[in-house]
Amino acid sequence: MAGQGAYILGCEGTALHPDEAAFFREADPWGFILFARNIDTPEQLKRLTGDLRDAVGRDAVVTIDQEGGRVERMTRPHWRHWLPPLDQVAANPDQAERGMYIRYRIIADELRAVGIDSNCAPCADVATRQTHAVLRN
Repeated sequence: MAGQGAYILGCEGTALHPDEAAFFREADPWGFILFARNIDTPEQLKRLTGDLRDAVGRDAVVTIDQEGGRVERMTRPHWRHWLPPLDQVAANPDQAERGMYIRYRIIADELRAVGIDSNCAPCADVATRQTHAVLRN
């Protein structure tokens, strides 16, 4: 392939296989996305994010979906467990803005510590009384 692709790719497991590294080198994606299948410990995750970047020979973006609640790829015992975001807001509506800022600041620090650049968490969820519980994460 010629030139960097405008797409993100994922890998199979907790370590980068040589055939995956060769494919990534050839495909040259813009970045990578991680899922629960890619995560075991902080040390392992930091190694994996470094190996992904090494495979493409540059500081490619590594992203994840780490909202908290039902959407957590990085879980206990190594990382915090969070209430679903709207449950956190409902529990303390007067401090919701500050609470959400602190929540995502802590999550950002945890992501940065293991080499993850971007969190795919939504910046706004709107819920009404009719919103199904599954969608209230």
